[in-house]
Amino acid sequence: MKNVTIYSTPTCHFCQMAKEFFKERNVAYTEYDVAGNMEKRKEMIEKSGQMGVPVIFIGEELVVGFDKPQIAQLLDV
Repeated sequence: MKNVTIYSTPTCHFCQMAKEFFKERNVAYTEYDVAGNMEKRKEMIEKSGQMGVPVIFIGEELVVGFDKPQIAQLLDV
């Protein structure tokens, strides 16, 4: 199983949808709250060039936003 990392904020609707998607499919993920963690926010922007969330990494692949078809394909679910 690939490493899944999601950079999110507590108020982000699409972040919640992505996390629900992972939970429904028993996909383990690491979550970073970039609203409260400036270091992780900086890391997210440096890695992705994105200011908005969610920013999701599946292995080395970057997914910006909750792109369900792309996420499903990368996870083989």
